[in-house]
Amino acid sequence: MKEYNYKIQGVPYNVKINGIEENIAKVEVNGIEFDVELEKPVAQPKPVVRAVAAPVKTVEAPKAAQEAVAAGVSALRAPLPGTINDIKVTVGQEIKKGQTVVVLEAMKMENNIDAEHDGKIQEIKVQKGDTVMEGSILVVIA
Repeated sequence: MKEYNYKIQGVPYNVKINGIEENIAKVEVNGIEFDVELEKPVAQPKPVVRAVAAPVKTVEAPKAAQEAVAAGVSALRAPLPGTINDIKVTVGQEIKKGQTVVVLEAMKMENNIDAEHDGKIQEIKVQKGDTVMEGSILVVIA
């Protein structure tokens, strides 16, 4: 296991490379594990790790005690850490299950975050350009 410490715009990142099998790297960033798919299998035992600049604003994952959501209301959460590239809905908008609500960039890939059920957007908790952690509430759907 290799461990690296980085500071990007003053934000500390602890990166552990737990191993590489063929083209899948087992990576841990600030305690969050990722399986990173590489373009090609790595021949040498030392992978190249490059730091990228992070946006200034970070939205932290909510604390369990602060996560109370009223009955009939659900929170759409970030499935992994990343940057909000686009918000496809507005407050009060009716949405359908499977409709793209937010576009999240993670590891240089855009990920559509889709509604898990029909409903109405009650609240948008993030803005374009925000950095979010896994589990952060993105929108509240009633």
